[in-house]
Amino acid sequence: MSTPSAITAALKEHARDLGFDLVGVAPALTPLTLPKFEEWVEAGYAGEMQYIERRRDAYAHPRHVLPVVKSVVMLGMCYDPGHTTDDQTDEAASVGQIARYARGSRDYHDVIRDSLKQLAAQLHELQPGSRTRAVVDTAPLLERDFARQSGLGWFGKNTLLINKSLGSYLFLAALLTDVELVADEPHETSHCGTCTRCLQACPTEAFVEPGVLDARRCIAYLTIELRDQSIPEDLRPGMQDWLFGCDVCQEVCPWNRKAPLPTTKEFVGLPDQPDAIAFLSMTTAEFKVRFRGTPLERTGRDALARNAAIVVGNSGRKELSTHLMQGATDDSPIVREASVWALARLIGREALGFLQERRNAEQDSQVLRQLNVCLQRLQEGTTPAVDPV
Repeated sequence: MSTPSAITAALKEHARDLGFDLVGVAPALTPLTLPKFEEWVEAGYAGEMQYIERRRDAYAHPRHVLPVVKSVVMLGMCYDPGHTTDDQTDEAASVGQIARYARGSRDYHDVIRDSLKQLAAQLHELQPGSRTRAVVDTAPLLERDFARQSGLGWFGKNTLLINKSLGSYLFLAALLTDVELVADEPHETSHCGTCTRCLQACPTEAFVEPGVLDARRCIAYLTIELRDQSIPEDLRPGMQDWLFGCDVCQEVCPWNRKAPLPTTKEFVGLPDQPDAIAFLSMTTAEFKVRFRGTPLERTGRDALARNAAIVVGNSGRKELSTHLMQGATDDSPIVREASVWALARLIGREALGFLQERRNAEQDSQVLRQLNVCLQRLQEGTTPAVDPV
């Protein structure tokens, strides 16, 4: 079992036994899309994700992740394609939805890392003395590039990796090694054709052109990565009812019509997803207890409550206005600011008295600015009406 082909075959078989739905091998070379990546960063499309700029040079080659690397084993694991809350018919249905990848019981980083450790252990048995490093979305590695190079799929116009059989509801991971494995043929063909559904469906018009995403306008970026500040006002209506992440460009993709259910139990979507009201009423301590070990934990309670206020403001459900009034007195300025905006959007001039009281009590400059803007708009009658999402 010492030949590269035998080791590669055995490793792939073990990967499938561990629950990976896709596995392929690429040589450890400079990513082909590196020039486009550098152009993307130069254009400022990474927004506040400053870690990308800090590690920019490291993306040039996987040796910056594992100095002795020779092969990159790329893996894919399906998560639940699920159904959105649009399927709910109950009049009192909760408001807001969470991206499918985060609806499982555990953070995908932890689940996949456990499986990668086992895969690495298997490789060490097959090739004693070998070196490995597991990567799950946290190292400076252009995973999609190596996934395409290893034959797992192509880049959709929405920038996601699409597999012909499995669609795009996939977690990607990599195992870097100094073992010379047999590389797979790259996936050279795009199967998107003339379809532009993903580009047209984006609620915030985040796609500059096919295959180029301005993260600063992406709902996933706004609700997850932009954690410590207010979301730009012109993008808030486009957030619709997304509390955490967004699946719109995947929902409309024809290649996801037959996306399979996950075989990994932790990635099966839980039925009791939290709604916007839950986040607005939740304390930081309660948040930490409930979401420890889930993808929502890193984003934090304040950002989720801020998102929740915007979602309620977009909902058109005036009966929820009392929750926004509660949010307007929250300890976090970003929650108060979003709640003020949402309240004015939701109930219009009915909010005048409350907002005037809040202005007299508020001390944060950003919240005061929002209060003044909303009060002026309401008094002038220029606050835009909201259609229920």
